[in-house]
Amino acid sequence: MSPQQHRSPILIRRLAVLAVAVGLIAAACSSDDDGTETSDGGEVVVITHDSFQIDDELVAAFESETGLILTVQRGGDAIEVVNQAILTVDDPQGDVLFGIDDATLGRALDADLFEPYVPERLADVDDDLIVDPEGRATPVDHGAVCINYDAEWFDAEGLEPPASLDELRDEAYADLLVVPNPASSSPGLAFLTATVAEFGDDGWVDYWSDLRANGVVTTAGWSDAYYGRFSGGSGEGDRPLVVSYGSSPPAEVMEQERLPEEGPTGVIESTCVRQIELAGVLSNAANPEGARRFIDFLLGDAFQASVPLSMFVYPVVDGVELPEVFQRFAVVPSDPYRLDPQVIAAERDEWISTWTDTVQR
Repeated sequence: MSPQQHRSPILIRRLAVLAVAVGLIAAACSSDDDGTETSDGGEVVVITHDSFQIDDELVAAFESETGLILTVQRGGDAIEVVNQAILTVDDPQGDVLFGIDDATLGRALDADLFEPYVPERLADVDDDLIVDPEGRATPVDHGAVCINYDAEWFDAEGLEPPASLDELRDEAYADLLVVPNPASSSPGLAFLTATVAEFGDDGWVDYWSDLRANGVVTTAGWSDAYYGRFSGGSGEGDRPLVVSYGSSPPAEVMEQERLPEEGPTGVIESTCVRQIELAGVLSNAANPEGARRFIDFLLGDAFQASVPLSMFVYPVVDGVELPEVFQRFAVVPSDPYRLDPQVIAAERDEWISTWTDTVQR
């Protein structure tokens, strides 16, 4: 999401769409007759979260195109990865970081984590997705963090899912909601910002106090919430409401031989908060040119075409065709919550401290 991001074992499954993506790369790289400059070789190290997915054939195509060896180092949740990168900013563990989102970007920029780079393909990205005008972080994918619900559970109970954030504190939804901790989970932090945006500085703490009284459960990360406590789809828990993604429902139906009319899970669109996932060239990187080549690759047709069914988020480049399962089952909210990254950077630590005191005391 990233991605927002259906970050799960579902993503590890290899999909036929990636073969199409590789074909796009192969066609683009089949000849050097145009005099395109290639790399002299070496290694480019990508620092990213555990849920980053790139097919082996795409890796091979990148290496063939650039002459570089691609090494991917995964390091936990996106927030963990960003925190570690900030701690090692003077001696980075890699060349490029992928997976920071707009909720954590401000903190990284304050730490001078990235050096500016503006790829040519950025011209094909909607201006609304470009959150750093200085070009230090490049948008790669986007989605929305939203409340998901177990449609079968609500049908069986004869209860309508909540229609808004405010309704989540209604007694009818007591002991039904599970959320990831915003201190350790990027979707958890995104959801916290949605509540701040909705209820304001004077109301969001009371809102979470009401959710606590109404039996909300928290987990360390998204996977624990979705797979461990959520009752819908692939979940094995007993709670029919969870903080997940607007693009989670396609993951629940994508491998069925025939797509159903309705999926087992749904999205409450009014609860969605925008999430943009970005990449940047790390300051003091050993191979900044390789990092720039990799960012170019992330915005290329092949990788962008692979994004929906490898990481369950949306490509940022205009004109990339979405698979049918995404068109039918994913939700793109018309008016998602959003906060300025600099506001989040300034207030994040205080918000998380207050949230912890309110919800986990």
